[in-house]
Amino acid sequence: MATFEQSTCSAHGVVLACRDLRKSFVSRGRRIDVLKGVNLTVKTGEIVAIYGKSGAGKSTYLQILAGLDRPSAGSVTLGGISIESLSGNKLARMRREHIGIIFQHSNLLPSWTASENVEAAIYYQCLPRKIRRERAIILLRNLGLGNRWKHLPSELSAGEQQRVAIARALINDPRVIFADEPTGDVDPQTAGEIVELLVNYVRVGGSSLVLATHGTFPRNVADHWLTLADGVIGEPAGNNL
Repeated sequence: MATFEQSTCSAHGVVLACRDLRKSFVSRGRRIDVLKGVNLTVKTGEIVAIYGKSGAGKSTYLQILAGLDRPSAGSVTLGGISIESLSGNKLARMRREHIGIIFQHSNLLPSWTASENVEAAIYYQCLPRKIRRERAIILLRNLGLGNRWKHLPSELSAGEQQRVAIARALINDPRVIFADEPTGDVDPQTAGEIVELLVNYVRVGGSSLVLATHGTFPRNVADHWLTLADGVIGEPAGNNL
């Protein structure tokens, strides 16, 4: 099977694609269709923002694209590789090596320091602990947390915790970053700083960013804006986001 890098090069810059993606749940005997045949193409270096109201299915959509959940039907390809064809172990390896995930809530381990939380993302790369620690500290320093790497999450502000979560997502130098409301839990100033960090990383490093938002992410920084409503993806109507 081709590697992620080989497949990406042969796909003319398309790093992520989904076709006729569907996801349904059954609750109290009733079927709920969250995604109803969604299509998406993301090229290397692009920032794609998906707008939707709370409960529209944005988080479910991102989890499927990132390989954290399986669709009911349809396909997702990352770097030209169909994730449906991968075993659990191979899919986990792809996430570790090529994908960064930023959740709305930082989801940090409370008993681990900032650097330990970041190191966790590359634990299975079999790097010496000293190297993991050095990489984590350098990245935290670049994100403005150089003097906070020994602190526990409870000793950090909400914005600092989210920066740690961003560092955790970026430490494996991902080709695709998925961000679920990355600025939803912080104040406007911190939100602006987080946006700048993510955008600069994508523009300089050549990664791609797919994010979900209900309107807290600045519209002018994304290459494409899409809406998710009633289970389908569409173009936003004017500036009414």
